[in-house]
Amino acid sequence: MRHTPALLALLLGSSLPQLALADVVTGIPDSAPAGFEEWISPIVLPSPNTTGQGNWASSVARARAFVAKLTLAEKINVTTGVDVLDRCVGNTGTIPRLGWKGLCLQDSPIGVRFADFVSAFPAGVNAASTWDRDLIEKRGYAMGSEHKGKGVNIVLGPGTNLGRVAAGGRNWEAFGADPFLAGVATAASIEGYQSAGVIATVKHLIGNEQEHFRGGSEAGQVESSNIDDRTLHEVYAWPFAEAVKAGVAAVMCSYNFINQTQACQNSKIINGLLKEELGFQGFIMSDWAAMINGLQPAIAGLDMNMPGFVGYGIGDQNQPDPSTATNSWWGAQLSNMVNNGSLSETRIDDMVTRIFASWYQLGQDKDYPDVSFSQLTQETYLNGVLVNEHVNVQADHYKLIREIGAASAILLKNTNNALPLKVKNLKRIGIFGSDAGANADGPNVCATGQGDHGCSQGTLAQGWGSGTASFPYLIDPLSAIGAHIRSINPTVVVDGITDDFNLNAISAAASLADTCLVFVNSDSGEGYITVDGNAGDRTNLTLWHNGENVIQATASHCPNTIVVAHIVGPVLVESWIDHPNITAFINAGLPGQESGNSIVDVLFEDGDQATNPSGRLPYTMAKARGDYNADVLYKSTDKVPQITYSEALEIDYRHFDANNVEPRYEFGFGLSYTTFAYSGLKTSKSGGLFGRAAEHQTTTTAQSSSSTTLRVPASPGLSSTTTSSSTTLSVPASPSLSSKSASTSASAPTSTSVSVSVSVSVSASASASASASASASASAAASSASASISGSASASAPSSSTVSAPPALSSPINPIGGPTSLYETVATVSFTIKNTGHLAGHEVPQLYLGFPASAGEPPKVLRGFARELIGAGSSTHVSLELRRKDVSVWDVVKQEWVIPEGKFEVMVGSSSRDIKLRGSLEF
Repeated sequence: MRHTPALLALLLGSSLPQLALADVVTGIPDSAPAGFEEWISPIVLPSPNTTGQGNWASSVARARAFVAKLTLAEKINVTTGVDVLDRCVGNTGTIPRLGWKGLCLQDSPIGVRFADFVSAFPAGVNAASTWDRDLIEKRGYAMGSEHKGKGVNIVLGPGTNLGRVAAGGRNWEAFGADPFLAGVATAASIEGYQSAGVIATVKHLIGNEQEHFRGGSEAGQVESSNIDDRTLHEVYAWPFAEAVKAGVAAVMCSYNFINQTQACQNSKIINGLLKEELGFQGFIMSDWAAMINGLQPAIAGLDMNMPGFVGYGIGDQNQPDPSTATNSWWGAQLSNMVNNGSLSETRIDDMVTRIFASWYQLGQDKDYPDVSFSQLTQETYLNGVLVNEHVNVQADHYKLIREIGAASAILLKNTNNALPLKVKNLKRIGIFGSDAGANADGPNVCATGQGDHGCSQGTLAQGWGSGTASFPYLIDPLSAIGAHIRSINPTVVVDGITDDFNLNAISAAASLADTCLVFVNSDSGEGYITVDGNAGDRTNLTLWHNGENVIQATASHCPNTIVVAHIVGPVLVESWIDHPNITAFINAGLPGQESGNSIVDVLFEDGDQATNPSGRLPYTMAKARGDYNADVLYKSTDKVPQITYSEALEIDYRHFDANNVEPRYEFGFGLSYTTFAYSGLKTSKSGGLFGRAAEHQTTTTAQSSSSTTLRVPASPGLSSTTTSSSTTLSVPASPSLSSKSASTSASAPTSTSVSVSVSVSVSASASASASASASASASAAASSASASISGSASASAPSSSTVSAPPALSSPINPIGGPTSLYETVATVSFTIKNTGHLAGHEVPQLYLGFPASAGEPPKVLRGFARELIGAGSSTHVSLELRRKDVSVWDVVKQEWVIPEGKFEVMVGSSSRDIKLRGSLEF
């Protein structure tokens, strides 16, 4: 029998509009549209309580003691936001009885959004372009210090989604297109943030790889990112796992669906992956207005609802007392859920415990600054109330910003040593392009009135959207270059033309100059803002503002044309890069407030902070857009557009390598003003290598009663196996459910039982068929209404589909980050690098592994790197360690990391395609 509307309302504890149920309440996974039946997310229940393992024991114990003092209303005030009219972009409620002031949650990953007297740091993509873990951590610490100084408890960063599609609008906020590089940068950023005392939030979990159809605020269309189990683990979840291992205290779930189930109520992702497999001890919050339901996320493991209300522009936008708020999926609805029995109060207790444990873990219970700014205004008073104390938290962070801006500049072309420049060799220089100059309306203002940097005016130093921060100032290249030249030789003629469409003037000036600098850009951002027809995601990969024509007009007349691009990600350069007069090309990314000074440091060798470029590409620059194997889905008439990650493990350079596609500039590429030689490769295995599989280390167990039989190859080359297992499932019950007629019994009155049987078989052609059924029966506690549910589905799918993973029900909770053995060193690769040039410089050696053919991996995957400063004529010895995880693949049958048998090729080079040394390892 189907649930009646009245019973559904009782189950959800809400009078808000309801969606059809096929979920954690009924015990049946959300269904897929025809043709996508293999992409279904299994249910993982119950949501595990935080265990206090690792160094979290004291914090969790203190949190539990505190939570024991709270009323249900006070607990709700901790879990639900107060909407968006308070001082921070997100604010929890307060507990006045105990003097607890609540939590301030604030963007962004490049600075304190909306605040004054703060810094605007280089973007995440620039941090990744340095390939320097220490610099990335320092950046995190500096940003964390500024957030804490303003009274922010929880910074909404770092973002670590991967650049699956080159045109993805928010790619610039994160750390590039490789999971290993992103993982290192994410972990370093978190360690930096949290060492300053602020709670870091890794986001967006998971598959939020484009802005079109991303969802939020009850959007009419929300895409489903369809990701197979192995790809999920080896690619998209990799940086999140590194974040958890680094001790991150908060996670943000994304707007989109994952395999048909919305991220913030996806129990497989939240419970199965995050809280069980990765042993996450902190709390997971929703992205702003991401929730589409109330009871489902609560049962599925969500711990905090932000910002509180259902959606932007939907209903009342200001009910600041969460415990009584009726404009929220949670708020007062949580009380209803507890009172009608659809949600156990122990689930709410764990939500609040996780939040307070994070608060204690970061030491925020002692002498933490109060909020001293307002996201609503930079004025001192708002409606007669003091809201902004104008606390200056910038310190000397401009120095680090300038250093990272220079260190992240990527020299992609340098014919006949056109760079670096010397002022003494210049007579007349032309500087062209609007990107060279200042925004006439000011660095934080758009002529249209759009906020959040939702325009492209003047030099580009950050993208647009919630991931932005106010510039305290912005040094533009034209001003910085002019100042540098005048400091050495005021008689040099500097022609600056920033009108991108006055090509006649540009051509005339270029014909008179001995050296020309052309500044171009390409912008993108978050999907709630559209700039020049780009709704977050870029509509193309070409330059903005007539950039190609400005370059051509200059190069046609100037024999020494140097192009500098401030870009959010890959752009196409084929129409001009091979022009004989274009002697150099620098990808400067989004360098932050010191942009002009940073590029001066790279362009000129006679400055006080002259820098030999060492930036490396964190993504591939293709010759044509069609050379990439994935792209933005721009149009769909489906309510849930299906975006299937059919490229699986072959993201970015892995695809180019696997399919012999020649890029313009490969992943990891970047030039220097000096040269380096590699020699003496040595590989050795470590004593930490024991057993082929990572041991599951159990700290808690779940109770169960269900059987599973599988016959599925984990991947091409991994042998087909048959396994059987028995598990027990204890599920928080709705008021309408009773365990009386279920196939298994539960000991607690607040639980119900669900029986699931699955049979999967795979033929030699690696196709799979699956059938699943689930049944449950119950009686309503509040009435005599009863319901029984049964469902079945079958699919034929490649072995990469989600049916190749067993239907996760409930598993032991792993140590933080996963089994401890995953992070043990199993091998070391060492070699020597000599600087064979005449300038000191940083080299960035990169370690790639070629897995045994049986493993079914791409031809090479990044597994190590360093950034080494080497003096002219000097040598340095480099050792890179490989962890068990680095040499393992995810076995979808065993559901664990396994080292494949056979010989690994060890490749060390200066990019993914410039391999200098080769060796091997065998496990």
